[in-house]
Amino acid sequence: MNKLHALIGPMGFDEPARSPGALSAENAAAILAAVGDVSLVLAPDGTILDLSVSSKDLAQHGLNTWRGRAWVDTVTVESRLKVEEMLRGGGDGARWRQVNHPTANGEIAVRWLAMPLGGDGRLIAIGQDLRTQAAAQQRLLQTQQALERDYIRLRQAEARYRMLFDEGSEPVLIVDAGTRRIREANPAAHALLGVAAGSLSNQPASALFEAADRETLIAYFGAAEAADAAPPATLRLVRSRGTARVFARLFRQARAVLLLVRIAPLIEDSGGVRHEARLDELVERMPDAFVMTDANLSILTANAAFLELTEAASADRVDGAPLSRWLGRAGIDLELMMGQLRDHGVVRNVSTILRGDTGGQEEVEVSAVAAPDGDSTCYGFTIRSVGRRLRSVPDPVRDLPRSVEQLTELVGRMSLKDIVRESTDLIERLCIEAALAYTDDNRASAAEILGLSRQSLYSKLHRHGLGSLVSGDDAS
Repeated sequence: MNKLHALIGPMGFDEPARSPGALSAENAAAILAAVGDVSLVLAPDGTILDLSVSSKDLAQHGLNTWRGRAWVDTVTVESRLKVEEMLRGGGDGARWRQVNHPTANGEIAVRWLAMPLGGDGRLIAIGQDLRTQAAAQQRLLQTQQALERDYIRLRQAEARYRMLFDEGSEPVLIVDAGTRRIREANPAAHALLGVAAGSLSNQPASALFEAADRETLIAYFGAAEAADAAPPATLRLVRSRGTARVFARLFRQARAVLLLVRIAPLIEDSGGVRHEARLDELVERMPDAFVMTDANLSILTANAAFLELTEAASADRVDGAPLSRWLGRAGIDLELMMGQLRDHGVVRNVSTILRGDTGGQEEVEVSAVAAPDGDSTCYGFTIRSVGRRLRSVPDPVRDLPRSVEQLTELVGRMSLKDIVRESTDLIERLCIEAALAYTDDNRASAAEILGLSRQSLYSKLHRHGLGSLVSGDDAS
């Protein structure tokens, strides 16, 4: 063991007198000059007797002018003590000392080793330029500082990424594009699927969706890998977690191909879709006809009851057709209803007729409502057939049976001609009352319905004692 230590420790020539042998002055000077960047031959008092500057750069800094100067005068104040110690030591226990020399271009750091030269007290000082080493150390320090700054920025970026990833309300997955397995999933994704934190890692991404939609997901991932603008896929989540819209985008990180997958749950929309589906089904099955039109009263959709009333063969026959083709008396009913809709947004229980494609006609009762549709307005109409009800249930308001009985009682007391005239007056009055009720006491519309001029209607109103000659609408 001791022998091993002796082998690896510093050692000199075993036989310096025989191996290098006696060197000539030129060889010795060349060796000394080659050992250091600058070599000094010093007198016992420290005066520089001779010097060798092998570095051209050091020579340009004026070191080749030191001959004849005291060595201690060529160093900075802080380095004088080191030089004095080396001179006093006479080279005994020689060790390298770093000394700074002032020059016109700044200080130069040189590492010196002083050794005795012969027995007359002279010294040989060998110097090594430390600027290259200092520059390397400076570059190493700058590199370490740059690495530290990059590491700090990386840690800050990772902290921001982790905060965004964890605190984001949108479920996000990092999926390996090759294996389709989840590398990372944020808490929102775990909450969406109702699973424990961390349980989604290394799971197949397709396991998050219903079995029937997994092939669609794989196909969508393939499309996202091929194009950045792949449209999102709408898929059903497992365990009846609703429907979600999936967005995937390819990216690379550390030579790995990954997919950033965002899941936009359609919880409200899915409920809305289910409700809309139910609503559509209910509207389709409801016994009363339902029609939705645009602002121009062109049919957008209609249920089966409307098709039955209009005797249309299919929904395609009514889509886009004007509602006036079937509903209301021409130029009267729909205009009145539209006026009410524009003024009040809703009309209720308006009696009118509905014409079938084969020429049939049905008495109906219509309610309608207006609703905003973007920048326009759409209308919904419910149409109820009342013909059967009118035929089966006598209308007590019209009071026709009692008037007929009163007319019958006139037999024997009046001539047939007078009874017919009374009957005509009664029918005329009932029609006028019905027209006024139908038009909400709008006498201009009532006159139009009855086929009378406005003056003729006023005359009949006066004759039957049905209000003043000037109504509120006419006065306006």
